Amino acid sequence: MMTEIPVLRGFIRMCQDGWEQGWHERNGGNLTYRMKPEEVEACRPFFNEPREWNTMGVSAENLAGEYFITTGSGKFLRNVQEDPAHNTGIVEINAAGDAWRIVWGLEDGARPTSEFPSHFMNHSVRKAATNGAYRVIYHAHTPNLIAMTYILPLTARDFTRALWQSATECPVVFPGGVGVVEWMVPGGADIALATSKLMKQYDAAVWAHHGLFVSGPDFDITFGLMHTIEKAAQIYMLAMSASGGKIRQTITDDNLRAIAKEFGVTLNEEFLN
Repeated sequence: MMTEIPVLRGFIRMCQDGWEQGWHERNGGNLTYRMKPEEVEACRPFFNEPREWNTMGVSAENLAGEYFITTGSGKFLRNVQEDPAHNTGIVEINAAGDAWRIVWGLEDGARPTSEFPSHFMNHSVRKAATNGAYRVIYHAHTPNLIAMTYILPLTARDFTRALWQSATECPVVFPGGVGVVEWMVPGGADIALATSKLMKQYDAAVWAHHGLFVSGPDFDITFGLMHTIEKAAQIYMLAMSASGGKIRQTITDDNLRAIAKEFGVTLNEEFLN
């Protein structure tokens, strides 16, 4: 069966993990994965007759001919495990890198996530920035991080420092920090381009009043990045709420540098005093 192929199992599990965290109310959030050639070949016997090409409004030459697993537009991630073929699918990108067509799944007229252009542009950027290592793009509605976007200045420095200082593992997990996109209408080319500019530098971008957008080389690391950032946001919001916004002590900049030295990571110095 198609769903017994390891890459599909991993994709399905990540959707279920996000649902169980409470990050995907209704049809909120989406996930895409850029497949390895050997994974495409493992899935190819299950491909259907390819459907029509659909232009995206964005293009990326370095993704021409690639295949992506994607969640479906308007689909509920809670249903992916129960019925992958209706709630997810595999799409092929054309030779110009500006259109997709469904080769498996997304049955009965379903389409890739409405935010596929954002995912696509950011896959292009992360592929180029990591020499092809990064393959996963994940967007979720992480409640504590969303709450932070109502009380902190919408800058990479403010968010990175708040998160780094909220949990000791944060500077190790995302030493480059996080980017921040001010509120924009989701699903279109504008937010795709704004996010892709940040993702040239960061593995994660906060979408103000909306959620979090992260990338990584595999499902475990990408989900772990989302989980770590949201847990740090929860700690931050709990501490601020319990103290009336007055923090008595925190992880200092020297502490952050000591963590980086111990774990062999390079912190983004522009976020340190």
